[in-house]
Amino acid sequence: MANCVYEPNRIVAVTNALNTNRSEAIFSAAKELMPGGVSSPVRAFKSVNGNPIVFDRVKGPYAWDVDGNRFIDYVGSWGPAICGHAHPEVIAALQEALEKGTSFGAPCELENQLAEMVIEAVPSIEMVRFVNSGTEACMAVLRLMRAYTGRDKVIKFEGCYHGHADMFLVKAGSGVATLGLPDSPGVPRSTTANTLTAPYNDLEAVKELFAENPDAVSGVILEPVVGNAGFITPEPGFLEGLRELTKENGALLVFDEVMTGFRISYGGAQERFGVIPDLTTMGKVIGGGLPVGAYGGKKEIMSMVAPAGPMYQAGTLSGNPLAMTAGIKTLELLKQEGSYERLESITQRLIKGIVQAGKDEGIPITGSSISAMFGFYLCEGPVRNFEEAKSADSELYGKLHRAILEKGIYLAPSAFEAGFTSLAHSEDDINSTLQCFQECFSEIKK
Repeated sequence: MANCVYEPNRIVAVTNALNTNRSEAIFSAAKELMPGGVSSPVRAFKSVNGNPIVFDRVKGPYAWDVDGNRFIDYVGSWGPAICGHAHPEVIAALQEALEKGTSFGAPCELENQLAEMVIEAVPSIEMVRFVNSGTEACMAVLRLMRAYTGRDKVIKFEGCYHGHADMFLVKAGSGVATLGLPDSPGVPRSTTANTLTAPYNDLEAVKELFAENPDAVSGVILEPVVGNAGFITPEPGFLEGLRELTKENGALLVFDEVMTGFRISYGGAQERFGVIPDLTTMGKVIGGGLPVGAYGGKKEIMSMVAPAGPMYQAGTLSGNPLAMTAGIKTLELLKQEGSYERLESITQRLIKGIVQAGKDEGIPITGSSISAMFGFYLCEGPVRNFEEAKSADSELYGKLHRAILEKGIYLAPSAFEAGFTSLAHSEDDINSTLQCFQECFSEIKK
């Protein structure tokens, strides 16, 4: 493997072959045991023309594979590792919690503690329900939207991914886009008939959908910053316009902050942009690396949820003590002074350096970041929606992904996923990464 190693005043490339023999063997065996050899489609590296690297352990900003190769990791378990992998304070808290048991199937005080922290931080949330994944949170919030309004239709945006529930698998981003799949087989047309779609950043399209479906739309759900079609930020006035449109039409506004929650600011995108939805879904960060999800909002709406109200939703492992413990400790770490300023600083320097490195080699590229999230597209840009994202050069991204992997940098194996930094990434890590990008852009343009 060719790692780019930073030393003060100079950066040197240390070159040796990337040995992936054990990864290859494990993946080959996995294909006989699991569909495609993976437990989640985007892990399969199909869109970057390779086989996945099989991880053995992670620590801080680094991941080691089963062959002993070390990578600077910008996937971060797809977002949760905002404090760095296996943070010692999180691990210590989990070890203490383990002694008390892994799952109660009964209330525990830790649920109250994390709920209070979430309610204090997120402007829209007055009550919260914990679940086990972002997908589960979005499934529940969809049912809640319909139960509260008495309407069946929902508006979502092309390229926004809200999990794999039937009604959401319409023009979904993320792995669906990565693998070039059509809307998923097995989803009845009668189910998706109630899902209306519009291009992200297009208020006029949303107005038309409301006009064409009077008194039928329960709500609008979106990633306020898109992280599942690459990384797309809202244009000025877009989120504000959605807030007004939903109010005018008696519909709910739902922010899917599974990715952005506690990541682009402590209070999520709604705090960052000053637009308050009716309901919010979350996950990833609030579990500190363990499986978790949550949805919450105004008490009036959340009181519809059983057992307080008639809308049923349940889960045996919801609010389990391990996930609650890891989430509490992670949020405590994030609340420390200077956390988000540091995340903003290193991520901005990273994405500006990546874009400049591409431009220096004459490669079309555009990119942006907010706090600990970033993304770039191999096209001129700007990229304002999923249709424009699809114009990026996915084949060239595949070449870049392999080249940068060879140098010890782990990026998402997809041109349609956001990247993530953490508090554990050092200035030296950023310097080394940018040197690797400079070398790789020079290599792949040939």
